[in-house]
Amino acid sequence: MNLQLEGQRAIITAGASGIGRAIVDGMLAAGMKVATCDIDDVALETLPPEVLRARVDVADEQALTAFIGTAIADLGGLDCLVNNAGIAGPTARIEDIDSAGWRKTLDIVLTSQFLTVSRAVSALRESSNPSIVNLSSLAGRVGFALRTPYAAAKWGVIGLTKSLAIELGDSGIRVNAILPGLVAGDRQRRVLEAKAQQRGQSFAEVEEEAFRYTSIKDYVPASAIASQVLYLASPLGRFISGQAISVCGDTKMLA
Repeated sequence: MNLQLEGQRAIITAGASGIGRAIVDGMLAAGMKVATCDIDDVALETLPPEVLRARVDVADEQALTAFIGTAIADLGGLDCLVNNAGIAGPTARIEDIDSAGWRKTLDIVLTSQFLTVSRAVSALRESSNPSIVNLSSLAGRVGFALRTPYAAAKWGVIGLTKSLAIELGDSGIRVNAILPGLVAGDRQRRVLEAKAQQRGQSFAEVEEEAFRYTSIKDYVPASAIASQVLYLASPLGRFISGQAISVCGDTKMLA
């Protein structure tokens, strides 16, 4: 399928590894021009040379604002913004989570998306194929015990997405959210390990419980998330906006 993305310009936050890197690689394969930021210097160095990259902590408003401005200038405009940056946040009962952990999770997961959109929207209005894709989570639809800061922030991402879709629709900008489930990779493993430690269980027990509520009992590859992002960024996705799209193997609950 020709996604008609040749020459389109994209910014992806946290694009040096994991889901973000899969999105970057997919966009390059489709002929897009890509800029990304990350906090992992080593991973940034592994990106192909044609990718514009910078070390940026998305919780740093000044640095993030500068990156968005520089990326738009270097790309010569902007057609797609992908808000991928996030952290797992603390794994603990609500009474054991301190306010610093709460604020840090919301700053990185949710506030960074507000910042990037507010800084990039003028450039997107100049595009003939403008789109925003925000990474939420299945936790933003079903909740997640012991991960309340993360779940609350991801619910916020969906609210931000739906509100922006209404607000920006008259500019032709479509805005959608992707809700991954159990994604293959080190990050998901660390989440399950933290939950196992919190509960005093083995990793195998926690993993088995997680898949108990999933119809397709396998981890979602990052490439599956990237494929959905690419479709939403393409002209083929022109009439898809305001949607919270699960890519989760039909997961009913996060245990």
